[in-house]
Amino acid sequence: MDINTAEYIGSWQKNADMPHTELPEFAFIGRSNVGKSSLINMLTQRNGLAKTSSTPGKTQSINLFLLNKKIQFVDLPGYGYAKLSKDKREIFGKMIKHYLHERVNLYCLFVLIDLRIKPQQIDMDFINECGEHDIPMALIGTKADKLKPTELEANKAAIEAKLLEFWNELPPFFISSAETKVGRDEVWNFIKGTLPK
Repeated sequence: MDINTAEYIGSWQKNADMPHTELPEFAFIGRSNVGKSSLINMLTQRNGLAKTSSTPGKTQSINLFLLNKKIQFVDLPGYGYAKLSKDKREIFGKMIKHYLHERVNLYCLFVLIDLRIKPQQIDMDFINECGEHDIPMALIGTKADKLKPTELEANKAAIEAKLLEFWNELPPFFISSAETKVGRDEVWNFIKGTLPK
């Protein structure tokens, strides 16, 4: 998809404070430092749209972006960053939960998983909980450029096998790299397929 305009709309601590709109919304979440902001920048072809950082836990609010005046992307805080205080983790948890359960124009939640490492229980737990609550969801494996093809396939298969312990049918699963742009067309085709005709 060609992105003619991409605007940062703002950041909020609470879903209730966000602007209410009927525009289709697509949110991105994952463990801290999994590459959410980099993926958003790759998909929108705007290097500085979502602020990236090598420091885990940098995204601490709900960040909203408007694309082509037609759809919205949301960069959610990462989960599972142990160095944050317990109180901060609880605040993030409530922020994410309220957004996912109350945002009526959420078309899909993209859950990002680092393909370089073995399946993490915190990812599995989060994905399973979203499934239990029927949150529309797809998975995106990140940092594919860091792996050899055989390693990538093996790690993806390990993640799928872990999920199949709980799922009868897996959510869509895309492979991506913010560096090489792998997966951009596939993710956009999926997004376009969810939009009203």
